[in-house]
Amino acid sequence: MLALIPLLVPVVLSGAAFASLASVKISAPLANFSLTIGDAAAQNCFPALGFKMPSAVPSSTNNWWCDQSTEYAFLGFSYEVTACQSRGQLIADFANIRKQFNGRYVRMYGACDRDGFYDDIVEAAWEAGIGVHALIWFGFDGGNIWQARCDSLVNSLWSNPKAKFVTRVVQFGSEPMFDSVLSVGNLAAHIWDLKGKIAALGIPITVSEMAYGYTKNNGALPVMSAIDIIDAHMLPFFAQDASTATQAWPIVTRDVEWFIQNGQGKKLILSQNGWPSVSYPGVEANSAAAVADVQNENDYFNLLDFECSYFKTLPGGVGWFAHIYSDSQEPGYGILGTNGQPKFNFNPRTSC
Repeated sequence: MLALIPLLVPVVLSGAAFASLASVKISAPLANFSLTIGDAAAQNCFPALGFKMPSAVPSSTNNWWCDQSTEYAFLGFSYEVTACQSRGQLIADFANIRKQFNGRYVRMYGACDRDGFYDDIVEAAWEAGIGVHALIWFGFDGGNIWQARCDSLVNSLWSNPKAKFVTRVVQFGSEPMFDSVLSVGNLAAHIWDLKGKIAALGIPITVSEMAYGYTKNNGALPVMSAIDIIDAHMLPFFAQDASTATQAWPIVTRDVEWFIQNGQGKKLILSQNGWPSVSYPGVEANSAAAVADVQNENDYFNLLDFECSYFKTLPGGVGWFAHIYSDSQEPGYGILGTNGQPKFNFNPRTSC
């Protein structure tokens, strides 16, 4: 996990005031689910919580997807796939994300190079009624394996009739600019090339990246101009001024506001977003005051849930993922522990 570098001078948060609220559980039971005018069509579109999957694959994606402005607050989970889960395991996990946690999406993280794996993802997502942020994973070892992964994904998107109905976006890398896997110009060129290959499917492209990945490259304007939506990483534990999760709001807002100011009006989603419950080599704070424990992980997601109205009222509405589904996928970050049970009560709102 990589360090999130502060960009702006932090403002002072009334931590004492929030600390008393951080443990308050605010939820909107589905039975009492209320929609604003902007959400009015949500129940009749994919992947809204009330949407019923059709018995057959539709002929067109026209009027299929929910309006992006309704996709704010909690969206779902990052889901690590290096274990190459079986189709049965994917079906079970995606169904649990949908039914237990009201997830609307899963965001792929890592890579599985098994033949047909993305078809298994598609089938599991279709059965669960959940959307997918697909990922072309560069990894950390260099090399060009990402090109084969890109070709494989494109093939699945075209050959699987259900794929375009569950694939909301393709992430072209996870922190590729922070890791300098390609120059900004080359990355942008490859994004445009991929867009040309899947444009007829109506699937947008993004790069899953922290704010610092852009700012270290002078804003990376060619990449920002090439992507269709913004998948932003939000890992305030690694900020140089981090302390406890209840004090993290200024860290969150300064990066969110950078993306709003520099994002060309594009939809913003917090894709790799979380707070670790344990620190270990590779997951080490850049601030001596930063605290990694289960309480702070819980507090961080309570903070995001408490600020639902802030995310709703930002241009286009801002949605967020929880990184990650289970500690068995990435130690310390999971909402589920290695025993498969939630580490704390996790029931964030999907609207407000």
